[in-house]
Amino acid sequence: MRRRRERVCIKGKQSNWEEVCSGVPEGSDLGFLLFLIFINNLDANTYGNVLKYADDMKIFGQVNDGHDNIRMQADLHRFVEWANKWQMQFNVSKCKVVPVVQTKSGFLYKMRSNGLQKVDVE
Repeated sequence: MRRRRERVCIKGKQSNWEEVCSGVPEGSDLGFLLFLIFINNLDANTYGNVLKYADDMKIFGQVNDGHDNIRMQADLHRFVEWANKWQMQFNVSKCKVVPVVQTKSGFLYKMRSNGLQKVDVE
């Protein structure tokens, strides 16, 4: 097994190199597989449909009324709770809402109290 070494650089100052004896190298085939196994149950009991690929996820579903908005928001809340439990946070600044059909709904989806940006394309 090849030994891996890492160091940290903060504000131009570098730590000493240290041997890493755990974890999986980023970009490795094994890392990809283990990550998919790790997030496999993320979409359990969701209202919306979920697509997962590598470190990306899309949730989608038909939203016809306020009740559907609330169910979709509940899914987002479940994802945040899952992330908190497993110490793997979503980058909320990259999360977007893309309505396929424009409506006059003023519903604001949120993750961790942050409103998600509504965009036309992504």
